[in-house]
Amino acid sequence: MSRPHDAIASARTLLAGAPATVEASIAHQAWGIGLRQLGDVTSAVRELRTALRLAEQSGRSERQADVLATLGATLGRAGRSREGLARLDRAVDLSRGALTGRVLVRRADVLLVLGRHREALDDLRSAITRLRRSGDQVWEARSRNYRGFIQLALGGTKRADADFAVAEKLYAATGQEFEYAEARQNRGLVAYSRGDLPAALRYLDEAGRRFAAVGVVWPDLAIDRCGVLLAAGLSTEALAEMDQAIAAEVGTATKRGELWFAAATAALAAGDPAAARERADRARRLFSAQHRQWWAVRSSMVLLEARYQSGERGERLLRRVSAVAGRLDALGASEASAAHLLAGRLALAEGRARAADRQLELAGRHSKDAPPIARSAAWLGKALRAEARGEMRGMLSACARGLDALDEHRLAMGATELRALATGHGAELAELALRDALRRDDPRRLLSWGERWRATALGVPPVRPPDDEQLVGELAALRDVVRRLDGSPDPSLDKERRRLEKAVRDRALRAQGGAMGGGARRFDVDELVAALGETVLVELVEVGGVLHAVVVRDGRITKHEVGPLAAAALEVERSRFRLRRLAHGRPGGRAQGGAAGGAQLGPSLDVLGARLGDAILGAAQELLGDRPVVMVPPGRLHALPWGLVPALADRAVNVVPSAATWLRARQVRPPSDRRVVLVLGPGLSAGRAEVMQLAKQYPDATVLADGDATAEKVLRELDGAWIAHIAAHGTFRSDSPLFSSLRLDDGPLTVYDFERLRRAPYRMVLSSCDSGLAKPVGADELLGLSSSLIPLGAAGILASVVPVNDPATAPLMLAVHENLQAGQSLAAAFAAARVETRGDPVADAAGRSFVALGA
Repeated sequence: MSRPHDAIASARTLLAGAPATVEASIAHQAWGIGLRQLGDVTSAVRELRTALRLAEQSGRSERQADVLATLGATLGRAGRSREGLARLDRAVDLSRGALTGRVLVRRADVLLVLGRHREALDDLRSAITRLRRSGDQVWEARSRNYRGFIQLALGGTKRADADFAVAEKLYAATGQEFEYAEARQNRGLVAYSRGDLPAALRYLDEAGRRFAAVGVVWPDLAIDRCGVLLAAGLSTEALAEMDQAIAAEVGTATKRGELWFAAATAALAAGDPAAARERADRARRLFSAQHRQWWAVRSSMVLLEARYQSGERGERLLRRVSAVAGRLDALGASEASAAHLLAGRLALAEGRARAADRQLELAGRHSKDAPPIARSAAWLGKALRAEARGEMRGMLSACARGLDALDEHRLAMGATELRALATGHGAELAELALRDALRRDDPRRLLSWGERWRATALGVPPVRPPDDEQLVGELAALRDVVRRLDGSPDPSLDKERRRLEKAVRDRALRAQGGAMGGGARRFDVDELVAALGETVLVELVEVGGVLHAVVVRDGRITKHEVGPLAAAALEVERSRFRLRRLAHGRPGGRAQGGAAGGAQLGPSLDVLGARLGDAILGAAQELLGDRPVVMVPPGRLHALPWGLVPALADRAVNVVPSAATWLRARQVRPPSDRRVVLVLGPGLSAGRAEVMQLAKQYPDATVLADGDATAEKVLRELDGAWIAHIAAHGTFRSDSPLFSSLRLDDGPLTVYDFERLRRAPYRMVLSSCDSGLAKPVGADELLGLSSSLIPLGAAGILASVVPVNDPATAPLMLAVHENLQAGQSLAAAFAAARVETRGDPVADAAGRSFVALGA
């Protein structure tokens, strides 16, 4: 099993010498096992039938029992479970002692495939006793491995891990390389069941390397990776994993059904219900033909979920889902809770209050040692049930408990990306609480619950050791490849770029998080009110597609309905489009309606700004007065050019992803040494003049330019600086936002590089294009270049959300730094600089394209 190619070669060599009947039977049996390992089940069955015929000729009952057991297990894996179990039952009758233990292990394997877990456990308990007494370490390890897998399927993670740990030691002691890899894979499943996704990914990676070393393509590994990736919110990657595994056409008939089932769940999570239905139906038909009820019922549930996701509702679907939920309960399947939750939703939609109450009660069941995601789903069932009963206090308590469970899940991960994606699991819990706050017309509650699940991934820094030499080496190699690609569209270089990006991302995703109870401090409304002083905070909260503005001013909290979020998003895109057009005009050019180059492009910037203000702020604009403002937009409105809004044009405006982020940024203390770093990237003629002028303003500054602006030098100087100014071409990667970058002399400086900083600069100015963009993910999270600096201790960042005209930004940047030197905050310095440089349409457009992030 560890070296199937060697086993087959040895069997051929032995058979070529015309061995005696017993030896020939053993050789054909080994040959069959090797073929089965390599996925050729048809040939394996043929060899095993030959082995059985020879065993019968030998007249030795123990030889017949052993071959019958191998043949029965192989037939079971081929989907011929009835025939397989009949062979195994006959093998049990013929065997004695330790051999009976071996036969029982193989019968348990077929019972496991069929989902008959309790019967399999009975066989394995007896097998372990017999094998341990006889000192058969290999087969004891196999029996414990199977038993651990069944314990895991039944929710017993501690018992499962104990069995896998013993099996692992026994496999290692006896040199069973393939099965040792399988035990490592199963340890990954335990980590996954406990919610420790980074550890699960590391275990599965190691198992994959070990399988490859013995020349085996193991479809179970792809299935397990799919489950872990889905739990991490990486549905696109999970779907690609399954498509690749199915295309490889490896594995037995039973395994092909499992591959199609996993592919269906991945398609459902990726938002493709049509593909999910097609794949789940293929899996269900395969399982039904193989008499695998446990699997067939689970496939039926995916089919029903796909129908629901496609928009189907009604009494008929409710009856089907309720029936399948009951069958899943009877089978002990983990999907039962989700099935009851769906049935509860359908019953609520049909006005079936009693049915909904019962289904949601069943959905709310969970064990104390269930993984965090499962516990949060159970709390969602409790919350929906309490809401349907009008028990609002119970509903809010369930929402809080569900989000607490997801905090545990989120903080177990060290990667910013996984933390951000994890919040998607709590979106509905947060929405329930927000709807309640609206019903109560309680702006304070609306603010508190709006903050509870907003930008939580930015609350704590990523877990990434600064001295991770392998990560540093991969990032350096990636910079070199991208730099060479700039001058040569070489397909081989582009392939290497993709390989290196995958290696960097994979390493980041596997970073372990902090302690389960750790993390960011909870948001306190009173603390916010006290900290604001004369500043006005406006938090935009979206509930059911409608935007509401919560305004905090002079200790008073008010709520104002603004309008549809879709309308606000449309005005944002119109404004961004106009500013992008203006960025290509001539500096100093004059145009009708505020456009550059003499071309009329439609409404003026002032008109567009007024529309934008009405769409995103509405009546809340009237409460701003002439005070500084903190704006807290939802993720979809993050790329908003706030300088266009007339009500915000001449004042200090700090933009933050959450009020809690502003509080943290405000509490950051500046470094004592007041170190200034100026960086000039390649290919910026206007940037050179900008940086050289700034060098005169800061005569003691460290200037990195003309070949010195390399990643390692820049990171070393940025770490803990007072002010950092980087003039470099920026690239925002919407497909993979953590590879958004600034172009330095030796290649791109990515978000993964910035996350190696021990402490981000206190204040940072990024005068390049798109440096302030971030991608909304999860519930209301942001991934991008500037957002990565917030959890690392940056108090304020000035960055653009629209491409800018480089020559036009230079006067603005110089004015900003003059104001900073005069003691102004970053937002105030930027506001004053915009007023000072106003008059030129292109320069004005550049000023409106930047935002001050932080405090």
